[in-house]
Amino acid sequence: MRRPPDLVERLSERLSRLPLVQPRRGEALPVAIGRKRIYILPTGFGLFLATMLATMILGGLNYNNNPALLLAFLIAAVSFNSLVQAHLTLSGSRLTSLHAEPVHAGQPLAMRLTFEAQGRRHREGLELRSGDDEVFFALPPGERVEVTLALPTRRRGWIAPGRLRLSTVRPFGLARAWSWLQPQRPLLVYPAAEAEAVPLPDSGGDGQSRRSRTHGEQPLHLRDYRPGDAQRQIAWKASARADRLLVREYESSAAREVELDWFALTTLTHEQRIRRLTRWVLEAERQAIRYRLRLPGQAIGPGRGADHRHACLRALALLPDG
Repeated sequence: MRRPPDLVERLSERLSRLPLVQPRRGEALPVAIGRKRIYILPTGFGLFLATMLATMILGGLNYNNNPALLLAFLIAAVSFNSLVQAHLTLSGSRLTSLHAEPVHAGQPLAMRLTFEAQGRRHREGLELRSGDDEVFFALPPGERVEVTLALPTRRRGWIAPGRLRLSTVRPFGLARAWSWLQPQRPLLVYPAAEAEAVPLPDSGGDGQSRRSRTHGEQPLHLRDYRPGDAQRQIAWKASARADRLLVREYESSAAREVELDWFALTTLTHEQRIRRLTRWVLEAERQAIRYRLRLPGQAIGPGRGADHRHACLRALALLPDG
């Protein structure tokens, strides 16, 4: 569960809406983080320390206490240096790639983002956030690190990753340095499948399965006899040569094939047709059945397998809204 946002995070969300905050539009990869796009604000602990230092300085000046003033200015110098270190932790890092395997609408999309950094600095305590999901990671010098963020999906088609925030509170937690990332990389979301299982259609699309039939069966291979095998399956000549009973295994030449036709689902609405066809694509793959998808202006297949499944689901996802 994500921790509740602190004061600085709420303020940074408001500042992100200002026209001067970069970036305002999508950015082509790779995205480099330079000093002009890094923002710093004190954390709650940092504000408490600043108040304490102000009190120490006022007390030291009032009572002419030089040791107290020396300690206060020493702590202030270390605190200021921590702000510089937080800035340098982000500066020079780059987002080099973003990938995600398509999921069905309603499921979280796992975005895989790859970061790398220039220079010899070991960057620890980096935090990447998108919406309600966040991940912490370190970025060693000269290496690439892949992190995964969950992006919620609500509808089919192309979606944008949105604005991501890369931040850190290292080294002392006195201030949060952050930078906004908005990669221009659309991600594909498949349609949600119909919740209720519906039998696969026949060639006419009326809800029953079809089998293309041919005459006869072809022997696939020979195997040892097992009790219960029919005598007509015994290969007597091969058994005599092998000196043991061998049985023919047959492969039926009748290959099952269905047609998933958009135009046969006239009683359903536009989105209901998409969800029904999505369910049928998944069911045909589960049953290892070859299938052909007919959509307005295009036909895919027949075929089966991961590539064919992706082509069908992609075409369904990118259908225009009804």
